Amino acid sequence: MRFPCFLGNLMVLRVLANFTVCLMRNEHLHAPRGAAPTRTERAHRFFGLCQHSEWFDIVVRLINNTNAGSTGAGSGRGDRNLSWRISGRTVSDHYIEFRNVSKSFDDHIVLDEVSFFVDTGQTCVIMGRSGVGKSVTLKHILGFLAPDSGRVLVDGQDITDWTEGQLMEVRRHVTMVFQSGALFDSLTVAENIAFPLETREDMTEEQKDTRVSELAEMLEVTNALDKLPSELSTGTKRAVAIARALAQDPEAILYDEPTTMVDPLMAAHTGNLILRLKEKFHKTSVVVTHDTHLAKKLADRVVFLHEGRVAYFGSWAGFETAPEPFIQNFRRQDELIPALDVTA
Repeated sequence: MRFPCFLGNLMVLRVLANFTVCLMRNEHLHAPRGAAPTRTERAHRFFGLCQHSEWFDIVVRLINNTNAGSTGAGSGRGDRNLSWRISGRTVSDHYIEFRNVSKSFDDHIVLDEVSFFVDTGQTCVIMGRSGVGKSVTLKHILGFLAPDSGRVLVDGQDITDWTEGQLMEVRRHVTMVFQSGALFDSLTVAENIAFPLETREDMTEEQKDTRVSELAEMLEVTNALDKLPSELSTGTKRAVAIARALAQDPEAILYDEPTTMVDPLMAAHTGNLILRLKEKFHKTSVVVTHDTHLAKKLADRVVFLHEGRVAYFGSWAGFETAPEPFIQNFRRQDELIPALDVTA
C-alpha cells in the first residue's frame, strides 16, 4: 500500500512546525555578538540560510537523512516509525528485497532481472567487477534511482512507486556511507558527527556532546575532533562518515566501497571497524565491495553480479566453492593481495 500524497505533505508541515518551535525556544541561537557560535549556527552559516530555518531543516533531511526525534513531552522515540509503517501491513518478510529489478541507461543494461534479499540484522555483501551495477543497486534502495521494471522493497514496504516526499522517510531509516565520505568541508569532525543530532529536541546539548564523544572513540577519531576534513586522510574521512551515519541511529546502513582508494593496512583497519560495529549494533547492512577479504569478514550473504545478473546469492562458504569460472577467477585475482591483520 502506498502513502497517500496528503500524508506526505502533512509530514513535511509537521517537521517545519516543530523545527520553528525549536528555534523559538532555543535562546542560544540568538547569542550576543562575539559569543562563540554553536554547531547549529555554524551549520546555518554553511548553508547560507540563516534567515530561512525551514529550508535548513529540509536540506538536513535530504542530505543527511536526519531524525528530528521526539515531537512532544514524554513521547520519547515511540512515534518515530509511525508514518514509516502507516500502511499497517508488510509485503515482504525481509528488510530489503529486490524482485526482478532491471535498470538500463540508454541502451546499456546495468541490472537485468536482479533478485536478492537481506534479512533484519544481517550483512549482505554485493561483489563483482567494476561497472556491473553494485553502486546502482544501492541507489535503488534509497530511491535515488527507480527501476525500469521489477520491485524494490525496504522494511517490508514496496517503495518502487513512492514519491520523493515519501522516499524521505526511507532515508531517515536507511543511510549511506559514500566512498568520498561526503563530509561538510567547513565543519570540524565533531560538528560533522553531530550534524544529524541538531534537530533532535529530545536531547540536551550535553547529551549530544556525549554521543559525539562516544562515536568518535568507537571509530577511533577522537584525536581528530577539532580538525577539518581537508586535514584528514581518506581512511579517517570514512571513519568520520560512519560515525555520522551512526549518530542518525538508522535501522540499516549502506556502505559503498568502504576500503577502496586506501592502502592495504588502512583497508584492513576499516574492515575491522565495520566488523566491530556489526557485532555491537547488529544493524542491517549492505556492503558494496570488490575486496574478498572484507567480504569474508562481514558477509552473512553474498550477491555476486556478473553482466547485470545475479550469478550467485548465498553464504560465503558457498561462494568459495562456486563452480562458475568467472567467480573462481575473481577470487583468485583478489586473493593475490594478502589479508592483513591490523590487530596483531
